[in-house]
Amino acid sequence: MSAPSPAIDAKRYLADQHALRQFGKHGTGVVRPAFSEPDIEARRWLAGRFSEAGLTPVFDPVGNLFGLPPGDGTFLLLGSHSDSQKEGGWLDGAYGVIASLEVVRALNEAASGPVALVSFQDEESHFGPLTGSQVAAGLLDLDQALDLKNADGQSLGEARKAMPEVLEATPVSLDRFHGFIESHIEQGPVLDTAGEAIGVVEAIVAFRQCLVTLTGEQNHAGTTPMALRKDAVAGFIAAAQAVGDAVGPLLGPVTVWTIGRVEVKPNAPSIIPGEVRFTVQMRDPDADRLDRMMEAAQAAIRSVSEARGLRHGFAPVDQLKPTPMDAGLIGALSEAAEQVSPGRWRRMPSGAVHDASNMAAHMPVGMLFVPSIRGISHSFEEDTAEADLVTGVEVLCAATARLLQSGWRGRSR
Repeated sequence: MSAPSPAIDAKRYLADQHALRQFGKHGTGVVRPAFSEPDIEARRWLAGRFSEAGLTPVFDPVGNLFGLPPGDGTFLLLGSHSDSQKEGGWLDGAYGVIASLEVVRALNEAASGPVALVSFQDEESHFGPLTGSQVAAGLLDLDQALDLKNADGQSLGEARKAMPEVLEATPVSLDRFHGFIESHIEQGPVLDTAGEAIGVVEAIVAFRQCLVTLTGEQNHAGTTPMALRKDAVAGFIAAAQAVGDAVGPLLGPVTVWTIGRVEVKPNAPSIIPGEVRFTVQMRDPDADRLDRMMEAAQAAIRSVSEARGLRHGFAPVDQLKPTPMDAGLIGALSEAAEQVSPGRWRRMPSGAVHDASNMAAHMPVGMLFVPSIRGISHSFEEDTAEADLVTGVEVLCAATARLLQSGWRGRSR
């Protein structure tokens, strides 16, 4: 006699999603950065929920919370992160944690087989980039991680003292898991604009970022003739336009680039600015395209600075390789999406970086998106229709059941 098909309890799922929202609630959003009081309270609450679902809650030394099934062997891992930006949305990665918890409960009730859960710590990078999953994946040494500091100058090592249960914790071996599926809100407008319910991620895009310094000559703004000025801000404006002109012909269908941070010195009304520092950031699934774009951008900046008598400098380029999703997990998620929401789903890249990119160093990974209303994220205004949230849980559940029934065990890396 075959086991019944798993069915989620939408009311139970939504109750827990809204319950998690209360930790650090601020208007319509949340303030729950890593190791803040609301984050610690939320992690302890999640540990209780994991236990009620038949899992053993286990913290590791950096504050990642795992829910481990009983028994030996390896397990499929589901989850995301539950920390937030300083002014964050109520869903973000928290959606993936609670959606995955509901899938575990539905699978238990249908006797469909065990899976494991995780809520990674500091995905929002208050201390370092994707800190929790970096440490879990062995890409960042724990001692180095504990020395990382947040914007207030507090080290991770000091911050975690507020949570004694992690101080003597031991790492959780990723050898216990044969694959990872992360569910998340899209954080972009594609699904919402198209009126679609599900995105099956094919790859997390590559990333390039460069810090540029333009140095001119600081001087009195009221007495220096225009023809004699070496104005770093005027040079920045021209450079920004030149970068756009240079990279425009190289853009692909999903390429994005941004000048996102600008610092002016001395930043005073009556002084000709002597220095401007700014970032140029680019994202695309094609790493070679990004390399060509960065070369073109730097050449354009160099040309502008030389023409205006400015000095220029480029810090080393930060890089992240593209992370392809596993074909087997893409297939299971795609089949489930068509089953649950026929014709209202698509395959797509992720323009944002996620914990799955670190987990991919050890195991096959997959990602599932639900829409973000108006594409808003990392904002108190972030939201997703409850019907779409539930649809995502149903797709995740159906895909996970397919993988369990087929005996999928991923592949070695």
